[in-house]
Amino acid sequence: MNDESLPTRCCSPARSGEASSIVPPTLPDHGSNVAGLVRIAGGEVIHGTSSARAVPGDGEGPPRRIQLSAFHISPTVVTVSEFDEFIAATGHVTTAEVEGWSFVMHAHVPVDAHVRGHASGTPWWLGVDGSSWNAPYGPGSYAEPDHPVVHVSVKDALAYCAWRRVRLPTEVEWEHAARGGTAGHDFPWGDDESDIWLRANVWRGDFPASDLGVTNGTCRADAFEPNGFGLHNMVGNVWEWTSSSWGTGTVEVVARGGSYLCHASYCRRYRVTARSRQFADSSAGNLGFRVAARA
Repeated sequence: MNDESLPTRCCSPARSGEASSIVPPTLPDHGSNVAGLVRIAGGEVIHGTSSARAVPGDGEGPPRRIQLSAFHISPTVVTVSEFDEFIAATGHVTTAEVEGWSFVMHAHVPVDAHVRGHASGTPWWLGVDGSSWNAPYGPGSYAEPDHPVVHVSVKDALAYCAWRRVRLPTEVEWEHAARGGTAGHDFPWGDDESDIWLRANVWRGDFPASDLGVTNGTCRADAFEPNGFGLHNMVGNVWEWTSSSWGTGTVEVVARGGSYLCHASYCRRYRVTARSRQFADSSAGNLGFRVAARA
């Protein structure tokens, strides 16, 4: 590995953050194909939190009341198998494939991989040539069909949405869906995180140095018990793109849900209100998406 430092954004790293990353504040709605999606009723919802577990500076609070229209959302993130159907039908070439590399967690990098550098501030993220949605660790690696598709940028997610006639969920929709019918709690099941590893795919071990002999990585998109709305893995497993920008005047997009890299000793972003700021061209081994549609 060389000493080149590549840009980063906390739990998932950024590719560049240059002007080419800019996306409209409101991402396009490609249609309302609700097949296979779960309908979520509208009404007044509480968005945000005052929890002591919130990450300072991430804009998780204060909690506020928002009137939300009914919508549909997918019960899981888009899987490798589903994304493969899209690629076969459209010939789409992902951002990672165009650029020739993406970020891979250091423990997953093959010994013969060509590494072009590490992410600034998070040396466990390595830029690996040839890593992409169907080769998550680099050339010759295998993407499990029932796992989340990763190494996808906003551009890739929107192309999939256009093909399927759906859209990305807004940040408010995502959070309301993640709560599963509960209100005011940190997790879809409540506030208890003592048995977190039985409920969500988050880091097991002492992040990032030790994993107790366990290979931390993605799991099946439908692993673990669903929340009250029948949605799987709303926290943990992979960060999920939304259609919301990080803030007024920014070019960054909000991702939600945390990932298998989240740990109480590091970021604790495996909560329903946790946020991550990402440039639209970001791609990494823990960044995917689920889809939504108008009711």
